[in-house]
Amino acid sequence: MSNRSARWRRGLFHAIRGRTAGGRSWGSILLHRLGEASAHSSAGLIAAAAVLAWACVGATVGFAAWWENLLYVVSSTVTLVMLFAIQHTQARQQSATQRKLDEILRALPRADGRFIAVEEAPDDELEALANRGRGDRAQALVGDEPDRPVSATRP
Repeated sequence: MSNRSARWRRGLFHAIRGRTAGGRSWGSILLHRLGEASAHSSAGLIAAAAVLAWACVGATVGFAAWWENLLYVVSSTVTLVMLFAIQHTQARQQSATQRKLDEILRALPRADGRFIAVEEAPDDELEALANRGRGDRAQALVGDEPDRPVSATRP
């Protein structure tokens, strides 16, 4: 599968060389490792210990203005890096899940092929498919429980 045909793999830096043997960029691997490391419970304990150490050292130096600025700069930098790490890992996982769902739709003979690329459909087509799905769900509810009224607001 080439990068040209794999639209979901295209990104801002898709033309950059330096891919690993598995085809992933070093930046992608680094962001995933950072995301995995920050997901451990020990990461929260390390962050709490760092804040406690910052407060203890700050108390000994009298919480000078530069000390507060250091906290602001470090916390803003960590927040920004984690924002990109989380965004990258979630986008990659969502793309992989989407490809798996597409393959399931291809494999099912009675599946509607329009759903394979529905995330790229125009808004009016997406709304029409959603309305069709609501009608199918309402019909299924009526078929399962004939004495129960179907609510118009039920998703």
